Amino acid sequence: HEFKTPIFTTQGYIETLLSGAMENPDLRKKFLTNASKAIQRLADLAKDLDQISNLEFGNTKLNYSTFKIHELIKNVYDELSLKASEKNMSLEFKKGTEQAFLIKADKDKIRQVIVNLVENAIKYGKENGHLICGVYKLDEGHAYIEFSDNGPGIEEKHLSRIFERFYRIDRGRSRDVGGTGLGLAIVKHIIDAHQHTINVRSKEGVGSSFGFTLDMVD
Repeated sequence: HEFKTPIFTTQGYIETLLSGAMENPDLRKKFLTNASKAIQRLADLAKDLDQISNLEFGNTKLNYSTFKIHELIKNVYDELSLKASEKNMSLEFKKGTEQAFLIKADKDKIRQVIVNLVENAIKYGKENGHLICGVYKLDEGHAYIEFSDNGPGIEEKHLSRIFERFYRIDRGRSRDVGGTGLGLAIVKHIIDAHQHTINVRSKEGVGSSFGFTLDMVD
């Protein structure tokens, strides 16, 4: 289904153009623009599926390095600040968890995890909402990073399947905001590849929290 929709959409626009709409400049531009968007969606789907397959079969090598997790999160916040501002949504750190922790992991992969989680919070969050990140020391060797929003929340029946590929809580709303439906699946595979865990807590009308563990360097 995820592949059929953009394929049929593109096919429909092209056939309409070939049937005569090409002669109308306004329709030509509109249909070509929409066809281009559908093709981009196909490209994104192929890229994300390829990444998941490589992670599942262990074909992705993790390039470990040591980095400050707060700096990485702040960089992602800065990068996505424009998207957040469109909904007047604030991206924050939880007070009292600002201590600079050193993490040992694949920095690029963990950055992708953070980007996916923050983008999801922005896409499905409410106007004038917030996303708050807390970083906690679990023990001498591990940290826990948690992103909490005050969005619409997720029904309990969906929580056990939220990390499955293509699983959508609300298909209509998901189509409206875009995305491939693979973001959370990729997040889980990346954390699994680091031999760590990710979990979700949520309550309808209150918000959701996604948290994961990573190795910490003293």
